[in-house]
Amino acid sequence: MLALGTFLMGTTEFVVAGLLPEIAGDLRVSVAQTGLMITVFAIGMIVGAPLMAMLTLRLPQRLTLMLALGAFAAGHVIVALSSDFTLILAARFLTAIATGAFWAVANVAAARAAGPASSSRALGLVGAGAMLANVVGVPLGAFAGQLMGWRGPFWALAALAAAAIALIARTVPHDGGDQQTVSIRSELAALRSGRLWLVLAACATTTGGVLAAYSYISPLLTDRAQISSGIVPLVLVGFGLGALAGSLVGGRLGDRRPHTVTVVAAAGATFLLLAISLLAGYAMPTIILVNLLGFFGLGGNPVLMSLAVRFARQAPVLASALTVSAFNLGTAIGSWIAGLTLGSPLGTTGPAVVGTAIAALTLIPVIVLAGRTVGRIPRSTAH
Repeated sequence: MLALGTFLMGTTEFVVAGLLPEIAGDLRVSVAQTGLMITVFAIGMIVGAPLMAMLTLRLPQRLTLMLALGAFAAGHVIVALSSDFTLILAARFLTAIATGAFWAVANVAAARAAGPASSSRALGLVGAGAMLANVVGVPLGAFAGQLMGWRGPFWALAALAAAAIALIARTVPHDGGDQQTVSIRSELAALRSGRLWLVLAACATTTGGVLAAYSYISPLLTDRAQISSGIVPLVLVGFGLGALAGSLVGGRLGDRRPHTVTVVAAAGATFLLLAISLLAGYAMPTIILVNLLGFFGLGGNPVLMSLAVRFARQAPVLASALTVSAFNLGTAIGSWIAGLTLGSPLGTTGPAVVGTAIAALTLIPVIVLAGRTVGRIPRSTAH
């Protein structure tokens, strides 16, 4: 049920990418301005995840999850009803705060329900809901938006979120008194970990690079690669399948070789984004590269989340929230810069160029973390 919630939230975060031309035309704003719906959502996640994680720390997790879903549904109703772009952006921000709260608490609730021996697998399952959104939710939303108008997917997400409240109420155990033992001070103490900050930096740059390009993938495919708009949802399916496969493979391999996975994923994403920048004028190579980008670009994320929780030790809630913030900080900065390049001589290939530069930065923290781990082995062996 928690994975179902992240499925809805992953869908709403990225469905806009497949509906940019339709939304822009209806609201009479530019495609670059419409991209702010992605940027504002990411900013709301940045603020919402750690803030709401701290504010709701002493509330029962089940209640927090239900309240977050309620706010999520309300935000989508506002977007579906409004024609004022400023109000729509405000509603997206509200929805994102609710999403951040749900995501941070869902990760901890899942890990607690599964137990210490299976917590990484539980995190992977919850995260797989968001990856599945790229396979099913986003393309389906793009299809529905083209058939019945872009507001249709927002009505559907509101209705599904309302139904999910009842499901969460029935399946997530009540934990009323358990949270009273949690200390906000102990959670904040986790911020002293240097390795945690390196992981958060990697979270921001890897996602920022990939989603800088992905946020504007629709105009790249239709204008530069000359692919018909009806094929765009199928390309999004390919990206989502790649992301889902990458998450599963990366999570499995990451239990044994976490740093190898993060380094390979960062290098692969950088190379693929560079290739997309250079080959965007060719339809078939671009489609293949976008599919592979899903695999490498997002495949290392579950491993990064697991490392963050491990390095934070006594502060799993805050660590989980901070990874959500870091992922979305990268998304906000990347999509904002990418949107600016649409009006430059680079045109629709600009976002891919920006993504290449940002993704390349991921190699710095992941290589440093891998080096620190290797450096510790001789000392521990000597003892």
